[in-house]
Amino acid sequence: MGENTRLHDGIAGGLVLLGSLLALFVSPAWAWLPAVVGALMLQSAFTGFCPVYFTLSKLRGPKPAVS
Repeated sequence: MGENTRLHDGIAGGLVLLGSLLALFVSPAWAWLPAVVGALMLQSAFTGFCPVYFTLSKLRGPKPAVS
């Protein structure tokens, strides 16, 4: 499993868990967070565009040229 895949799964899973816990203990309005994350994961399966992968690629900068 690649490093980007592990980061993606960790970020998505963390946001779902955080949103669920906040909805349970703070306010039911926090249930929107895991709902949005789930919707983005679903649209990513159809379009191939994932905001997390996009952001990770921008944070890591350009790939080095292979010579």
